[in-house]
Amino acid sequence: MLAGVSSQIGVEMRYLILSFLLLGAVTSTTLAQIGVYQTLESFNAEVFTRSPDSETLWLNDDIRDQLSTILNRTYGQLRIRYWRSGERTAWIFNEIGKERPITSAIAVDGGKIVHVSILEYRESRGGEVKLESFRRQFVDAQLTEKDKLTKKINGITGATLSVKTLNRSAIAALKLHEIVMQNDRSEKNEDEISLR
Repeated sequence: MLAGVSSQIGVEMRYLILSFLLLGAVTSTTLAQIGVYQTLESFNAEVFTRSPDSETLWLNDDIRDQLSTILNRTYGQLRIRYWRSGERTAWIFNEIGKERPITSAIAVDGGKIVHVSILEYRESRGGEVKLESFRRQFVDAQLTEKDKLTKKINGITGATLSVKTLNRSAIAALKLHEIVMQNDRSEKNEDEISLR
C-alpha cells in the first residue's frame, strides 16, 4: 500500500514539475516579445544622413480631428514633435495595440514611407510586427485620397490588433508629412508674394 501511495505522489510530482516547465516556457516566450528594439537616436541615424534636430508641428482643431479619425481615438495633444531633413520626416507614435502602447518610428520621404521601426514593444502577443519582413511591407506606401494606404499590408495571425495599430500609425505619419509639406509650400508662396 505504501508503494502505491509513493507511486501516486511521484506521478503528481511529475505533473507539477511539467506544469511549471510549460508555464515557464509560455512566460519566457511572452516576455521575449516585450522589449526595446531600437533607440530614437539609432533610428534617426538609420534614416537620415545627419541626425536633424527635432521640430514641432502645432496642431489646430482640424489636424487633431484628422488624427482622431485616423488613430481611432481622441487625439488631444496641442503639438507633435518630429524630425526633418529636406523632404524627409520621421514621426514617433505610442499607440495602444491590444492593451499596451507600441512605440513605432516611421520615416516618410516625398510622400512615401521609406522606413518603419518598432522602438519598443510592450504587448504579450503579436511581437512579430517587429520583424523586418513584416515592416518592409510599408515601404513605398502612400496615402490615397480617402486617407488609406496604397499598399495592402498582410496581417499576422495572433497580431491583428498590433498590425492595425501600425497601419493607423503609418497613415498618421503620411498625413502629418503631407501637412508639413503643405505648410512649407504655403509659407513659400506667402514669401514670394511679399517679395513682389
